[in-house]
Amino acid sequence: MSVLDRNQEAGIAVGPVTDLLDVSVAEFGTRAAMNFMGRKWTYAQLGAMVDAAAAGLQRLGVRKETRVGLCLPNTPYLVIFYYAILRAGGIVVNFSPLYVERELANQIRDSGTTIMVVPDLKVIHSRVAAVAEESGLKTIIVCPFAKILPWLKGVLFPLLRRKDMAEFSREDGRHVRYQDLVHDVARPAPVSVDPLRDIAVLQYTGGTTGLPKGAMLTHANVVANARQVMAHVRCLEVGGERVLGVLPLFHVFAMTTVMNIPIAAGSEIILVPRFHLGDLLATITTQKPTLFPGVPTIYTAINNAPDLAKYDLSSLRLCISGGAPLPGEVRHRFEELSDCKLVEGYGLSETAPVLTANPPLGLIKDGSVGTAVPGTQIEIRDLADPTRVMPLGEKGEVCARGPQVMSGYWNRPEETAHAFVDGAFRTGDVGYLDADGYLFLVDRIKDVILCGGYNVYPRVIEEALYLHPAVAECVVIAVPDKYRGQSPKAFVTLRAEASATPEDLLAFLTQQVSKIEMPKEVEIRETLPKTMVGKLSKKELVEEERRKHLP
Repeated sequence: MSVLDRNQEAGIAVGPVTDLLDVSVAEFGTRAAMNFMGRKWTYAQLGAMVDAAAAGLQRLGVRKETRVGLCLPNTPYLVIFYYAILRAGGIVVNFSPLYVERELANQIRDSGTTIMVVPDLKVIHSRVAAVAEESGLKTIIVCPFAKILPWLKGVLFPLLRRKDMAEFSREDGRHVRYQDLVHDVARPAPVSVDPLRDIAVLQYTGGTTGLPKGAMLTHANVVANARQVMAHVRCLEVGGERVLGVLPLFHVFAMTTVMNIPIAAGSEIILVPRFHLGDLLATITTQKPTLFPGVPTIYTAINNAPDLAKYDLSSLRLCISGGAPLPGEVRHRFEELSDCKLVEGYGLSETAPVLTANPPLGLIKDGSVGTAVPGTQIEIRDLADPTRVMPLGEKGEVCARGPQVMSGYWNRPEETAHAFVDGAFRTGDVGYLDADGYLFLVDRIKDVILCGGYNVYPRVIEEALYLHPAVAECVVIAVPDKYRGQSPKAFVTLRAEASATPEDLLAFLTQQVSKIEMPKEVEIRETLPKTMVGKLSKKELVEEERRKHLP
């Protein structure tokens, strides 16, 4: 079945991504679209700013397939340029503002990015400027941070933070100021878009299994996923929601749930440039968001906040967790504290990203990432023979078909071919489906620990550890074992004012997991490594252990 057939079968209309914005500009022109530190812009203003930026990009030479990079924190500029690039016919390439120079240069070269949009903050601009010559970056568009702040803060920012401001010359032929880009009020030239074939976004994977790869997400992929999730959730009040945007928009989960879906629904997006627990709780209290997409570590932090009682979470109606497994204890505790429903979903960069989610208005199953969103088919395939589909209830590799599945990896035909089997995308995750169609994830294939011929799944041990009242966060990885080949090792942080020893936790686990699953060691730490999105990260711990065992 073709992508078009799948869209039609699911009742999902596809078109250019900019259609999502255009409809809301027409229907909700006077409603707030963006809220940044208390300063607001309406949909009509957002639409005008997007048009001005798109026209400016076209004057810079942006045409069909021109790759334009966004290296921005959560600010109005990211939303403006995301849609402006697509309006001008270009392709969005998302960059993390935390990338070091090597990572920036590699992704610029791999993607063929020729224009980069940055804030006038030295910490970000300096790294991009440092690699521009070697990576082939031709133009850097610099956006003034002070100009998007509320009036008084905007006046004081360049005076009080002078040392943090980027230094550059407009005469070097590489730098363009945002003000100069948008000075002309002319509308952009219309661009014909084939939503089923034209790439909207190059979304780079996390690189956990090698160098990051650019997933080619078409306009149809991005639009379909926004509409799939809206149809699956079924409880969004069009024109009436306020969405808390603390997840970084360069990440695919936030791109869809914090930006594209809210814009399609005429929602107000409350942009938060970085995660700080106290600031986040204060923002919820004062700005009163109704929807809050997040990751488990954020909900865990809220659960463990010692002064939570002084904040008001009553405005929240729905929270959607993604990016990492959501422990059942974290979900139940958050729902008790907030009186807000928290549901878990699942997806990948390659699927724009959502494949499944627990239905907020239906049955929510503990330990499950829910049912497939409309138009999506989940298959479980044999780990040893991917051409064989497994029966219900049996574990295997999770594979998926649907209109949100990428067209392939940028300039990597061999890896693209390997990523599909019989036309279904191979996620690299191990899981199973129950009789009701709910998907249960067991672990990443690459994370499976091989203990004396047995497969041990770290997630099973992690979920058991979360049952201990002293455990705040935990990660389990494989470490070398002379007898069994590999053994599990757990890294744990404790809740504030809680106490437990490694021996306590090991004794607790004896009643929760089998002997073969028992960790070789439990190490208690003050903090655990996290990604920019706030997901617990294993690769740093794996590297630490690897160095320990070097001869």
